[in-house]
Amino acid sequence: METPKIFESEYRFCLILWENEPVKSSRLVELCKEKLGWKPTTTYTVLKRLSQRGVLKNENTVVTSLVSKDQAQAAEIDEMVERTFEGSLPAFIAAFTRHQRISSEEIDALQKMIDRYREGEENE
Repeated sequence: METPKIFESEYRFCLILWENEPVKSSRLVELCKEKLGWKPTTTYTVLKRLSQRGVLKNENTVVTSLVSKDQAQAAEIDEMVERTFEGSLPAFIAAFTRHQRISSEEIDALQKMIDRYREGEENE
């Protein structure tokens, strides 16, 4: 199943949801007013839109996510790499490292991820 697209303002809403779920829709209205400056109608509109797209469910005024933060982030990165770097992960990493310093610890962590991935591939 493909992860539904979550746009920027919706993502900020989802951050609040993920932090507080399960949460009553009335509490979400309060939180969105406090953290995003939204009117109640804006919150309910976003709730409805995300519910229709399968990002969340609102049953008996209790809202829970159907898409996790990790899923949303992965889908966004996949889309960006595909759109901007023609699907090339090495091109993305090359562009990122040209403009962002990576510490030795981060390099070690990346190498461990690559090693784990490679070991998993070899076991298939």
